[in-house]
Amino acid sequence: MAQEEENNKQDEPEIVTFGCRLNTYESEVMRAHAKKAGLKKAIIFNTCSVTKEAERQARQAIRKARRENPEAEIIVTGCAAQLDPEMFASMEEVDRVIGNDLKLEASSWAKGRESEGQKKEKILLHDMMTIRETASHLVEGYEGRSRAFIQVQNGCDNRCTFCIIPFARGPSRSVPMGAIVDQVKKLMEAGYNELVVTGVDVTSYGPDLPGAPTFGQMLRRLFSMVPELPRLRLSSIDPVGIDDDLWDLIAHEPRLMPHLHLSVQAGDDMILKRMKRRHLRQDVIDLCAQARHLRPDIVFGADIITGFPTEDDAMFENTLDLVEQCNLTFLHVFPYSERPGTPAARMPEIPSPVRKERAARLRALGDKLYRQNMTSFIGKDVDVIVEKSGLGRSEHFMEVRFDKEAEPGQRLKVKIDTAQGRFLLGKAY
Repeated sequence: MAQEEENNKQDEPEIVTFGCRLNTYESEVMRAHAKKAGLKKAIIFNTCSVTKEAERQARQAIRKARRENPEAEIIVTGCAAQLDPEMFASMEEVDRVIGNDLKLEASSWAKGRESEGQKKEKILLHDMMTIRETASHLVEGYEGRSRAFIQVQNGCDNRCTFCIIPFARGPSRSVPMGAIVDQVKKLMEAGYNELVVTGVDVTSYGPDLPGAPTFGQMLRRLFSMVPELPRLRLSSIDPVGIDDDLWDLIAHEPRLMPHLHLSVQAGDDMILKRMKRRHLRQDVIDLCAQARHLRPDIVFGADIITGFPTEDDAMFENTLDLVEQCNLTFLHVFPYSERPGTPAARMPEIPSPVRKERAARLRALGDKLYRQNMTSFIGKDVDVIVEKSGLGRSEHFMEVRFDKEAEPGQRLKVKIDTAQGRFLLGKAY
């Protein structure tokens, strides 16, 4: 039986995913389409374009995959492929390039797309800026994962000066409420105990739908229409995007996890203005204060860029101070990476070693705050979703080790005895 399962796995397409949670969701959609299309020996690269390093890693992985799998069909898609399809198509290792919207359509993966007597198209692409509809793709499960992701929105209408993603994802578009509810119910039936709401700019949800529901209104209706939903977590949100309904859920809905990840990017007002962000420093401070007033145990993470053009030492110190003042404990830190075609790429740059040194300092501060916060859970019971036997995540997204055999996705109560490294340690019951 074990050998048969291994053989079946070898006959399935392999997906290599770079980047965000939305890419993780979309990879599972592609896996289902490619499997149904019979692409047994395909390797599919779902790329990211947030940084030049992400693109370099993708090219490196593609070359390695070809060396190790000379007979495989290699297909490249995702944001980097959408922005520079010719570059990937020019790689001798690559057989096909598929655009960011077309990767979610079953017809894009079908064999025999070529007309009789014609060579198969190597690049299959649309202009993302013309896309207006978000197709709803139901995913029944995620292989080897303890939680599932729900795409509620795609694209972005903002124009942050450092970001190329709107041109890779297109304008903001929302998934209708009915499709979201159907998807959540499917995932509940598949046994998932925690779902993560994801998108490119989730708090922009709704204005393109009938009645223009807000993000918070959609979540409120979802909790009402799927009462069996045990745990819901939000992906990164804009600090000025929380509407009244979402504030009410933060205060009163225990199934909404007490962990918000904020798209902060910087803690200095001048840098935020040069980034063309919609918030200022005080907006982040006010958000954290209000959330803690409504739900005192809530914890925060943040995306932050270090070494943005013109950022001097004093500006960076403002970012350090904001992180400490707001007690932001789950930090995703990125040294600034120039993106050709963005306004920021034309601004006076900060030397790369300075960017990296600031990133290291910021990560060290985040690690210190994380460890300080761990002590507040000692002696308490936490609700854990198992990621693998003996390891899981609490409501607050803390890593928890426990003394019990359990399957991924199982939900346990764990009494926390102590903390070690970045792990809370306790006994499951």
